[in-house]
Amino acid sequence: EVQLVESGGGLVQAGGSLRLSCVASAFAFDDYAIAWFRQAPGKEREGVSCISLSDGTTYYGDSVKGRFTISSDNAKNTIYLQMNSLKPEDTAVYYCAAAPELDVLPGDSTWLWDGGYDYWGQGTQVTVSS
Repeated sequence: EVQLVESGGGLVQAGGSLRLSCVASAFAFDDYAIAWFRQAPGKEREGVSCISLSDGTTYYGDSVKGRFTISSDNAKNTIYLQMNSLKPEDTAVYYCAAAPELDVLPGDSTWLWDGGYDYWGQGTQVTVSS
């Protein structure tokens, strides 16, 4: 059974940093893309970042470009999201999601559609205080 388990969320002051982790199991890791999404109360789920596990290509949503960095350690089946210069508007539950790369990365923006992902983690809360 495919599992995605997020960790690393918490409470941080504006301007601070957090690193989220997503440990993946039970699928052909190198053939997949992993994305981070977030959802704040009363808002739609938003694509944050995505990484191709086959070649390491990364993608970012406009609201986090220059502040967040996605990376992977394929040997550990773990994907990281380093979040710097955090803002109160970054407050949300953050989810990692997985899909075969061909399903979500035929183009530079197709990863943003959350309906393309087969597997989701349980989410981790990130709260940024002002």
